[in-house]
Amino acid sequence: MSEFTNSEAIEIVEYEPRWATTYRQEKEIISVALKQEFIDIQHIGSTSVPGLSAKPIIDILIAVNKLNTPEKYSRHLQKIGYQYIYYAENIDRLFFRKGTPRTHHIHIVEYDSWTYWRHILFRDYLLAHPETAQHYEQLKRKMALKFKTDRDAYTNSKTAFIESIVASALIERTDSPLRPVTD
Repeated sequence: MSEFTNSEAIEIVEYEPRWATTYRQEKEIISVALKQEFIDIQHIGSTSVPGLSAKPIIDILIAVNKLNTPEKYSRHLQKIGYQYIYYAENIDRLFFRKGTPRTHHIHIVEYDSWTYWRHILFRDYLLAHPETAQHYEQLKRKMALKFKTDRDAYTNSKTAFIESIVASALIERTDSPLRPVTD
């Protein structure tokens, strides 16, 4: 189990079309490494939204039937360069990162949990509402300047906006079943 400091510089870069390809390649590598011990793998976060500037880190959501100990996933993910990072507040997910500087994040969550759907709803709403995605980009750029190396403050400064988007997404989806956009 690893503790990690969140003091790396926060850099927002222009959208890169190669992020989608990078995700698909990494998804295949992860799928082989985890040997089907998952239900779903999704590209989430800002790099999953075409045209949206982002930190150049591919966020990957892995849904499992039941969340297990970090060690169960670490033994497979370490072989492909991922390190488990312990955060006490992560009671509903396991977090892994890859690269120095970091290039990929993995969030392992239980399938059909609120944590799973919150990520999917947020991503899908930004995909369907480019104007909202641009407002989010403006907020991220402003907060990245304000909190330069304080990742926790940067993340916390976006919480209210993200929660409002998830609420809007839920309202929008009340007439249709919840299904993630697949890649």
